[in-house]
Amino acid sequence: MSEMTLKEEWDRLDSETRQWLLANPGCVLVPRTVTARIKQESVRRIEVDDHGQMMLSREDLDFIREKGADADAGQGSVDFRFFDATQPRTPD
Repeated sequence: MSEMTLKEEWDRLDSETRQWLLANPGCVLVPRTVTARIKQESVRRIEVDDHGQMMLSREDLDFIREKGADADAGQGSVDFRFFDATQPRTPD
């Protein structure tokens, strides 16, 4: 059985796990709770340390950044809103 890469396993991961990875693109060491979810869905072997955490490879980190950039590009323009203030009226 070969070692897991995120690119190969991405579609098997649940949306919460994918969201966490995209929100933490610089995290080299994945917390054990996230690692456990990845291990549960993966069909490949995952190396973990003594604390149950997995270390991401350079390939994995590049893939996450690429996915994040793709997601940001698909968002279009961002509508910034201030929820603690009244929004300005648009002229009619």
